[in-house]
Parts: sequence; structure tokens; C-alpha cells
Amino acid sequence: MDGLFAPYLNDVREYFILECMSYLLIVMGVTAFVVLLFVNVPYGRHTSSTFGFPIRARVAWFIQELPALLVPLWLLLFSSPGRIAYLPNQVLIAMYLCHYVHRTLIYPFLIRGGKPTPFIPFALAFVFCTYNGYLQTRHLSHFAVFPRGPVSHQCFATGFILWLAGMIINVHSDQVLRNLRKPGETGYRIPRGGLFEYVSGANFTGEILEWTGFAIAAWSLESAAFAVFTFLVLSSRASQHHRWYKEKFEDYPKTRKALLPFVF
Repeated sequence: MDGLFAPYLNDVREYFILECMSYLLIVMGVTAFVVLLFVNVPYGRHTSSTFGFPIRARVAWFIQELPALLVPLWLLLFSSPGRIAYLPNQVLIAMYLCHYVHRTLIYPFLIRGGKPTPFIPFALAFVFCTYNGYLQTRHLSHFAVFPRGPVSHQCFATGFILWLAGMIINVHSDQVLRNLRKPGETGYRIPRGGLFEYVSGANFTGEILEWTGFAIAAWSLESAAFAVFTFLVLSSRASQHHRWYKEKFEDYPKTRKALLPFVF
């Protein structure tokens, strides 16, 4: 009899583990938010040798984001993705992979120069991408069930639209930042165009919107934890950028906010 129910019991245990991982992800986000009230995120313009030996920007971005792509692919190919046959699960996994295909295989190779990333933030990003890649993909491929009905369809459609808008904003904002300097130029300039006309952290706003939409479409603890973590970490990053811009440029636009147009 124990053997008969073993697969079911294993699923119950794993689902419980995924829920615990989700709550832990929220705790990590809150912890990071509190720490970042006192410490600047130590990469990019705030890079510091205090946080470990430097790694070239392109290499760091590629390696640290790679688990977010490889872990899901491994789970889909070699585990038991029982829910992958269902369209909502397929679309959500595709949304997740679409972001990380860009982040892993495209974005790093578009970086122009870029300050080296210290080892500690690089290692933390690598761990996060591994952890979250497993959490999101395993839930969507093995456990997530989407009921039929107008409310479910509306949440999914709304979430998808927000996700798509967020990804477009994120990619466009990265392009604006890359084009601030001509080849061979150094130093920083005030970003202009797109959502940068309203906020200092347009790229962060786009990514927060992206994963908020993903969470609405998926409507799960796992996806909500990801969205909360993203908001807590990137809102801190946006605030730091905003303060830095205002201190560095006397002519920085006074009406520009940090993250949310006209609000914050």
C-alpha cells in the first residue's frame, strides 16, 4: 500500500518544499531591501573591491544568468513535467524562458565596456538564478493547475499584457543606456527618451512590471514571491540610482521620479 501511494506522497512533499522556497524567497527579498538601505548594490557605477575580486562585465552577466536558462531546460527534458501538455503552463514557461534567453544569450554581448562585477554580487546572482529557475519551472511544469472560466482567462490575459509591456520597456531602456556613450567615450550622461523621461530607473520599472504581470498570469505563491523579491531589490536599486543622478548632475530633471512616474 505504501508503494501505491509513494508517488502521491512524493508530490505532496515536493509541493510543500516549493511553498517553503517561496516564503524563503520573500524573506530574502525583505532582507536585501533592508541591507540596501545602508549599502549600495556593489556593481556598475557603485562597484567596489570590498566585495571581492572583479569579473569582466560580459562574463559575469553571462555566467550568473545562465542557470536561469539551463535549470529550466534540464527540468523540462529530464524530470517529470506532467503539466507541460497544458497551454497556460506552456505559455508561462515560454514567458520565463524568453526573458532569460535575452538576459543570458543577448544582453551580455551587447554590453559596451561596463565596469567589472565583484565576486560576491556575482555569486549571489548565480545562486538566485539557480534557486528561482528551479522554483518557477518546477511549479509550472509539474504542479500548476489553471481553472477554466472568465476570471482565470482575464487574469491570464491581463498578466500577459503587463509582462509583454514590461519586457518591451526593459529591453528599450537597456538600449537607451547602451547608447548614452559613443564608442571610446567614458563617463556618465543623463538618460533621455522613453520611460526615462519620467523615472531614473526605467529599466527596473520595466522588469518589475514584467514579473508582476507574470505573477498575475500564473496566480501562484511561487510567482508572487518572485515578483515581490524583484520589486524589493530593484526598487532599492532604482532609489540608489536616482540619488546618484541628482548628486552628480545639477541639471537633472526635477520632476523625474525614481521608479514610478509621478509617484516615487
